[in-house]
Amino acid sequence: MIRTNVVKLTVIPAMAFRQKLPSSDIGVLIVKPGVSQPGMATISKKTGEPVPAANTPAKGYPKEAFEEAIRLTAGMPYRKLGNIKVTAEFLEEPAEDQSEAVKEEVVVDSEDYKKITEHFTDDSGKLSYSLINKEFIQFAKRSTIVQTMIQDGDKEDDIVNYIVANKFRNITGNDDLSDEQVQKIVELLDEVSPQSVFKELKSEIRKDLRDAKNK
Repeated sequence: MIRTNVVKLTVIPAMAFRQKLPSSDIGVLIVKPGVSQPGMATISKKTGEPVPAANTPAKGYPKEAFEEAIRLTAGMPYRKLGNIKVTAEFLEEPAEDQSEAVKEEVVVDSEDYKKITEHFTDDSGKLSYSLINKEFIQFAKRSTIVQTMIQDGDKEDDIVNYIVANKFRNITGNDDLSDEQVQKIVELLDEVSPQSVFKELKSEIRKDLRDAKNK
């Protein structure tokens, strides 16, 4: 699927994209017409909320704009800052004409990513890694294929990948979700997690493999 890695905002007249920062944090950059210095915010690994840089003026780049940018760029690839320029013509174009912006192969459809994050959002409105691991472990216990893989001594990574791919395809309703897309979703989830998103699942599979070997 081809999709632009640049989005047009509605909160303010600007365009936005994601960027991998030297600190390994994820940044959301907003570029306005006629303004050479973009506004930047990192994405909190604990809350998923934008944290504007100290030199980003709140008046010119409100928090609502960064929140919209985070939402619209979910699942999109990173873009290097380079020589990027936003024009009034770009901002006046209908949203569907964004395909004329710089294009890049996108591994994950943002709607698929949204379905997965919404599925595992808790009552407080936050993405819950406990819910993710609990549901995936339950799937592993019920799946005869997974249990057979464990008894046969398959590799831990192969078993975990099978579980994750099947659950993601079930949740999104997208049976065509490729293994590459699945791994990209895992990477996106890892970006906002203080630890590996599937740490508990991997630990459980490792224990099951050890128990099966010792029988």
